[in-house]
Amino acid sequence: MTEGNFVDYVKVHLASGNGGKGSVHLHREKYIAKGGPDGGDGGRGGHIIVKGNKNLWTLIHFKFKRHFKAGHGEHGSKNRSTGADGGDVYLEVPLGTVIRDTATNKILFEITEDQEEKVILEGGKGGRGNWHFKSPTNQTPRYAQPGIPGQETQITLELKVLADVGLVGFPNAGKSTLLSVMTSAKPKIADYEFTTLKPNLGIVQHRDFKSFVMADIPGIIEGAAEGKGLGHYFLRHIERNATLLFLIPADSKDISQEYAILLDELRRYNPELLDKDRLVAISKSDMLDEELMEEMRAEMEEDFKDVPFLFISSVSGFGVQQLKDRLWALLNE
Repeated sequence: MTEGNFVDYVKVHLASGNGGKGSVHLHREKYIAKGGPDGGDGGRGGHIIVKGNKNLWTLIHFKFKRHFKAGHGEHGSKNRSTGADGGDVYLEVPLGTVIRDTATNKILFEITEDQEEKVILEGGKGGRGNWHFKSPTNQTPRYAQPGIPGQETQITLELKVLADVGLVGFPNAGKSTLLSVMTSAKPKIADYEFTTLKPNLGIVQHRDFKSFVMADIPGIIEGAAEGKGLGHYFLRHIERNATLLFLIPADSKDISQEYAILLDELRRYNPELLDKDRLVAISKSDMLDEELMEEMRAEMEEDFKDVPFLFISSVSGFGVQQLKDRLWALLNE
C-alpha cells in the first residue's frame, strides 16, 4: 500500500431517511358503501449503519465521497398496506475504527470485530394510517400521522491501526528499512527525518508458515504527547499494537536516555501503553565491531534489566531472524 493511499482520518456528513406518511383512505368496494378507514402506515426511513470489514486496512474509500443519505420510507396506501422501508446505507470501515461526533469530539463507539454493525443514525418512523384512529365516536377519521423526519449529523472516522507489533523510535532510526527487510512492504526510505508520514503495514513471514503483522509508525519526537511534530496524529496507532518494538540506532549519543524519552512520551499520551510487552532492538549494528558491541551489551544489561534487548542490522541481516523469533515468542506467551 502506498503512503498516499493510507487514509486514517476523515469527516463525513450523514442523513437518515424520512418516515413515510400514513394513508388517509376509506375502503370502497362494490356492494360495500361505507367500508370504513383502511389507510396503511408509512414505512420507516433508512438507517445509517457502520459495519466492520476485516479486509479493509484504510479509510481511502471515504476520500472522495463524504456525504451519505439513506432512502425515505414509502407512504402507506389502501387496504392497510404499509409503505416500504427506506434503503439503509452501510459504511464499511476497517477494524480499529473509532467513530466520534465531530461537533463534541465525543467517542460514540469503536468497531473492533468483523461484520460488527452499529446503527449510527436511525431513520424516521413512518406515520400511522387513519385506520388506527377509528373509534366508536369517530368511525371515519380523515386524518393520519405524517412520517417523522430523518436526522443529520457529521461524524469523524479515526482509524487506529490493528497490528501485532508496532515499531517505536525517533525519526531516522531505521524503522522503514527494518519493515522492508522483514516484510514485503515497500515503505519510502530516505536519509532524512519524517520520511514516513503515515503508518505502513507489513506481514512478517515466520517459520512453519506462521505470520504476524508489523506496523511502522512515524517517528516520535520529544513533546509528541503534547502534539509537537505529528503529535497525536500517529501516537494513537500505537494503542492497538500488542507488542512494542523500540528501535534505537547504535550511533545514538545515549541509548538509555533515548529509550527513556520514548517511554515517557508514551506514558504521557496514555499510561496504559506501558503495560504492553516491550522489546528493544539496537539497529545499524553493522557499524559496530565485536569488542564495542560487547562493551555496549554490558552497559545495557545494567540499564535494561526489565526489558529484553538485542542487536540487529537491517542492511546485513544480522540478528533479524533472532528478532522474528523473539517477537513471535512475545506474541504467543
